[in-house]
Amino acid sequence: MSVQTSSATSRAAAAAPARPVRRGAPWTPYAFLAPYLLLFVVFVAVPAVFGLWISLHNWDYLIDNSPFVGLENYTRLFDRDSLAAGDFWQSMRATGIFTLYSVPPLVAIPLAVAVLLNRSFRGRTFFRAVFFAPYVLGIAVIGVLFGFILDPNIGLLNDYLGRLGIARNIPWTTSVPEAWISLVSVTVWWTLGFNAVIYLAGLQDIPRELYEAASVDGANSWQRFWHITLPGLRRVLVFVITITVLASANMFGQSYLITHGGPGSETRVAIMFIAEEGLGNFRMGSAAAMSYVLMFFLVVLATGMFAMFRRWED
Repeated sequence: MSVQTSSATSRAAAAAPARPVRRGAPWTPYAFLAPYLLLFVVFVAVPAVFGLWISLHNWDYLIDNSPFVGLENYTRLFDRDSLAAGDFWQSMRATGIFTLYSVPPLVAIPLAVAVLLNRSFRGRTFFRAVFFAPYVLGIAVIGVLFGFILDPNIGLLNDYLGRLGIARNIPWTTSVPEAWISLVSVTVWWTLGFNAVIYLAGLQDIPRELYEAASVDGANSWQRFWHITLPGLRRVLVFVITITVLASANMFGQSYLITHGGPGSETRVAIMFIAEEGLGNFRMGSAAAMSYVLMFFLVVLATGMFAMFRRWED
């Protein structure tokens, strides 16, 4: 009896039409995206299009007439006889130098700090906060602070080095390569905490059982790091390297506040020169064209990096 009842129930359930799965309205995802899309359009998309339009004009916000010049602002940057071209490519060279010098330590040092802070020891939370604390300071604070510390004449660093009998008059901000050493060191001290936090998040996703199994098999610390930690952080490394390269290529405040672009124009990076061209010399169209040339190089660089990392993952 019970068997027949059960089979009848099963046949009835199979014959009954399936209830449709209730789904939200088709516009629901767009409603959630609307706040971000609004901010993106207002503060990114519209300024980008407007900047492109400005780059095609001889734009000066102090006058009403802004004649259309087409691609002249772009072609002028590749004209050897143009006064702005030489200074612009010098600033691009300075940007490349800073990026080349700053990216390796900003990738390696935070990784080492994250590996150390991922271990269990007393005061770990305190040291995590100490390493991240400088990142919350604004660039104005960093510039004023290290402008005083690194001053060749009255700076605290030269004063302490003189008391130790090492040196007294090192031109930290008025000569190269000392100026580059200063800018890179300040940037690493200021921003390594951000990259270290990202690494820490990635390290905590690596199963502890892998390290325990490797220890049982006799692997030392370096072997565990090379064969477990680095492969486990592959995607995190790609992210950190990408954002670090882009952030270094957009460096402005450190050079502007600490070295003032000197000595001469050796540390005047591209963003600093573009700001001077647009806001100081009132050549907005030329400055906008320079911005898009810089953006083009960054897009090409980012695309090449993603292609390289994709091969690495394969």
